Amino acid sequence: MMSLSRRVRTLPLLLLTLVITGVIVRAQVKPGRDPNQQIDQEYTNKIREYTTAPYFNSPLTDYLPASPNVPTPKAVLGDVSGSPGKLPYAEDVYKYMRMLERATPRVKVFSIGTSEEGREMIAVAVASEKLLEKLDENKARLTKLADPRTINMDDAEADRLVAASFPIYYITGTIHSPETGSPTALMELAYRLAVDESAYVKNIRESVVTLITPVVEVDGRNRMVDVYNWHLAHPNENWPSLIYWGHYVAHDNNRDAIGLSLKLTRNVLNTYLAWKPQVLHDLHESVPYLYDNTVGDGPYNAWVDPILTDEWQMIGWNNVSEMTKFGMPGVFAHGNFDTWSPGYLMFIAATHNGISRLYETFGNGGADTLERTLSPSEYQRTWYRQNPPLPKAKWSQRNNNNYQQTALLTSLQYFGSNSKLFLKNFYLKSKRSIEKPKNEGPAAYVLPGDDVRGGNQAELLRTLQAQGVEISRATAPFTVAVKKKDGGGAKPSASPTPAASPSPAAKSEDRTFPAGSYIVRMDQPYSRIADALLDYQYWAPNDPQTDIYDDTSWTMGELANVEVVRVVDTKALQAPMERVTGDVRSAGGVTNAGAVYLINHNADNALVTLRYRLKDVEMEAAEEPFEAAGRKFTRGSFIIKKVSSDDLKRVANELGIQVYAVANAPSVKTHPVRAARIAVMHTWLGTQDEGWYRIGLDQLGVPFAYISTQDVSKDANLKSKYDVILFAPVGRGASAIINGLPMYGNPIPWKNTPLTPNLVGGLDETDDMRPGLGWSGLQNLQKFVSDGGLFITVDDTSDFAVNYGFTAGVSVSRSQRLRAVGVILRTKTVDASSPIAYGYGDSLAMYCSNGPIFGLNNGVGGRGPRAQQRGTGRGSPDDPDTPQGRPPTEIPEPPAKVEIWEAPPVTDEQRRNAVGLIPPSLRPRVVVRYADSKDLFVSGLLDGGDEIAQHAAVIDVPSGNGHVLLFSTNPFWRGQTKGSYFLVFNAIMNFDNLNAGRKLDQK
Repeated sequence: MMSLSRRVRTLPLLLLTLVITGVIVRAQVKPGRDPNQQIDQEYTNKIREYTTAPYFNSPLTDYLPASPNVPTPKAVLGDVSGSPGKLPYAEDVYKYMRMLERATPRVKVFSIGTSEEGREMIAVAVASEKLLEKLDENKARLTKLADPRTINMDDAEADRLVAASFPIYYITGTIHSPETGSPTALMELAYRLAVDESAYVKNIRESVVTLITPVVEVDGRNRMVDVYNWHLAHPNENWPSLIYWGHYVAHDNNRDAIGLSLKLTRNVLNTYLAWKPQVLHDLHESVPYLYDNTVGDGPYNAWVDPILTDEWQMIGWNNVSEMTKFGMPGVFAHGNFDTWSPGYLMFIAATHNGISRLYETFGNGGADTLERTLSPSEYQRTWYRQNPPLPKAKWSQRNNNNYQQTALLTSLQYFGSNSKLFLKNFYLKSKRSIEKPKNEGPAAYVLPGDDVRGGNQAELLRTLQAQGVEISRATAPFTVAVKKKDGGGAKPSASPTPAASPSPAAKSEDRTFPAGSYIVRMDQPYSRIADALLDYQYWAPNDPQTDIYDDTSWTMGELANVEVVRVVDTKALQAPMERVTGDVRSAGGVTNAGAVYLINHNADNALVTLRYRLKDVEMEAAEEPFEAAGRKFTRGSFIIKKVSSDDLKRVANELGIQVYAVANAPSVKTHPVRAARIAVMHTWLGTQDEGWYRIGLDQLGVPFAYISTQDVSKDANLKSKYDVILFAPVGRGASAIINGLPMYGNPIPWKNTPLTPNLVGGLDETDDMRPGLGWSGLQNLQKFVSDGGLFITVDDTSDFAVNYGFTAGVSVSRSQRLRAVGVILRTKTVDASSPIAYGYGDSLAMYCSNGPIFGLNNGVGGRGPRAQQRGTGRGSPDDPDTPQGRPPTEIPEPPAKVEIWEAPPVTDEQRRNAVGLIPPSLRPRVVVRYADSKDLFVSGLLDGGDEIAQHAAVIDVPSGNGHVLLFSTNPFWRGQTKGSYFLVFNAIMNFDNLNAGRKLDQK
């Protein structure tokens, strides 16, 4: 909640905003039914029966108009929308929408793609016959407004286009599968918009096209309906939690608008880019009773146009005002949701010159009618929630549907009545995006043509292209002024500063970029999304917003481990360049001739695809740098001696990998690079974060088995099946991994049955979700490592590995002061000769979210030696004390300084009886550490960074014949961190040679 002084400052600005930007609003059409149109009395009676109190409905939804030709949702549901005990599958929703399409010319249905499991996604357009007949010509006009360059930035021509055009309002529902009310609300909304002849709805239908995707996460929707049906069939039993939503991730499917990893995101994005809607409005469920959180709280995203933030206020507060007049309690805006991250689905509109909107409506996680008791924080009155929810009320899915439809109709009416204003704003935001170079800047972003990671660079650029961003390529070298490097960026202190001062103007220097460099010009309509993704983020540690909703950073160049240069100098726009017309691809192929093939290891992710694409081909890794064919090759470079040249050439071309043929193999020590057998292990507690690992592996063509902790508990010979077990973050604590869910009550199955045909979806199944890894599973995992396997753990699963005895010599603690909230931190390579570090330089930016803090020791049990301060006595701090009455004695030399990431050296006392002393070959090997405090921060929010600075970030711990790999950072996160993927891939491909290059302590 913001402070009182902040509220006082904000409210006058808000009122001024509404006065200035409200312009002229046409007289509002009063809500209420057309007395000349019959109502469907049976349906209307059911609406009133299922609504638990009159104030949970409005004049817009307390009746249903009748039609002799158009079926109501009852035709598919068997009852009204929002009826108790009924959740339709996605296919039922689609069936109804297509029934509408066949019954009335006011509805058209479009297929917009499929899910990972092959289910269809649709978009339903509802408007008057006249508007739908003119969709194509209107789309042509909107395309010109979306790209003012096509009309030479002519405001007068834009006004003519606005006058002739009608807007598109795009609504999406049920991206979050346990939020179950939107599909039936949208079924009924589509019917109302098509059939209702009241002046209120008719005005909407004749002024705006409402575009509806009723189910975004279709795989998860069908699983949720299965779970609910299981609950209905077993009324006195505990039911399964929705362990899987989509095929890969759960709640984080609404954080994918940056990385674009999921099909649902790309399908909605492509629909947005094709239709050019002015609004993208995503429907969710959580707080009572309806929260319009697009008004939100600060800080707002720093890259959106201020026109947009005014529009949020206009539409959002109007929504609250109108529903309050209807007497509906619990409708509010503002709240504490910071509108900072561009990762949300709705933010596709915000970063593409539209209007992003989101509702949170109260739901019961199914269609049961329940008595709900709220917490004081939910029902207390605040300045932004003057008519709060009731402390206790009976809540139904019909109530939910009433609120969603009323809010949407109110917004559509306001939007339709002010359509020319919002269309003109749509044009102005597009125009202002094109004018960025001469206004706020920058002029461009440049990705140098000589970047050593051409594959990762191309992948980043393809992500931008998918966002609709234009990419150009320099045809000759060019020189521009760039920010002078000063050895680091912003340096947040360990504690918040009381006041911030404006930063001095950055110093610049000239830099020449080679031909082939990629240029992302900012004088284009979608410059804002490119600017937001490529720039750095800074969240002040003393920002008044302390309830941070999500990640604070996402700087894509850093996370991809490729160089991206922000250029303010407008001369960059005059550089010789050509527009890239197809997908950006890195160059690949075989150069020269010879029987031996060399591939430089640059940590491009395509290298792991090559290894598995040619899984039967023997490959070796060089353990030291070498030179051949007139080029320098790094540690880890691939040496291939026996392969079909045609196969290698084909794969290298497809993947964009440069291969160099030579006559003889270089004289360098090597070891095999394996196409290791991988298992991804999951719990039945949560599968959210491991889904990002699965999708990363799948996208790169890396095969893996998918096993559960229950499988591991029953298999004492894991090494016979797998070389590597990857255990991604779980988020439930080490003991929960062992114990699983409480064993109270009934078994909880997750299996396909006639009642639940959609649960498994090619993933995993169990007769009972409750058992965890157990002690037998723990022993089996330890045996797997001892037998020569590699166990990879990340964040809280690293806690698990340390706390349950996998990693002798490593301790772990959690921070007390550190605030690293979805932040990007600088790490430094400690041991470049470790195979895990192959292809990397001396530093790497990595994602961190208050990861574990590792400590090292060379012994097991007890504490290692600690640095001793001199005692009180004579002399200065550097002098020895001198006991009186005896000759001075020689003081032993103090031990060498130990760095924070290092284990203290072994002492003579420890060696005297070395029971707990770890043999040198089994001591933890730090591969990567966090940077020094002054260099640690890269992007986002970092406070108290000195608590984790210099600590080990990636540790390779030998154990028996195998290894345990510990990450304090998270190398696979939301499809954004592709620059750190290869730390994992290196470990996988070198699983049985991780000791390569190791220098053993002689003690």
